[in-house]
Amino acid sequence: MDNDRINQIIEKHQCEASSLIQVMLEIQSIYHWLPKEALELVSDKLKVPLTRIQHIATFYKAFSLVPKGRHGIHICMGTACHVRGAGRILDSVQDLTGIKPGETDLDMKFSLETVNCLGCCALGPVMEINGKTHGKMAPAKTADVLKNYD
Repeated sequence: MDNDRINQIIEKHQCEASSLIQVMLEIQSIYHWLPKEALELVSDKLKVPLTRIQHIATFYKAFSLVPKGRHGIHICMGTACHVRGAGRILDSVQDLTGIKPGETDLDMKFSLETVNCLGCCALGPVMEINGKTHGKMAPAKTADVLKNYD
């Protein structure tokens, strides 16, 4: 962990406790998770109890207290995607990556999550990687999509 980089993020927000979530989001975007050492530094600099920071980190799904892969895969399991075969997309991604929802592969390349809705039901079934939506997915297309992420 780079303490100088964490300190720069905190100072960019004038060490304001009201910027806590933004600081946490920036740390998450750099490391793909929130290392405990980083949260301890944030707690000290922003004068926010570590327990409050951990509560926020566990409340919001955007945060992770465990290492995540460089590429976050989200498979929509909402009704529209489900009836159009989202389960088969999930099975295909699991077969290709070797991980189940909530897991990260050993190379720290992919993390897999299922979500209830990505808000683009007309494109279902939908797979999102790093915020990029891949719609009208079919099991045969998943390998082609995944190979674009190194």
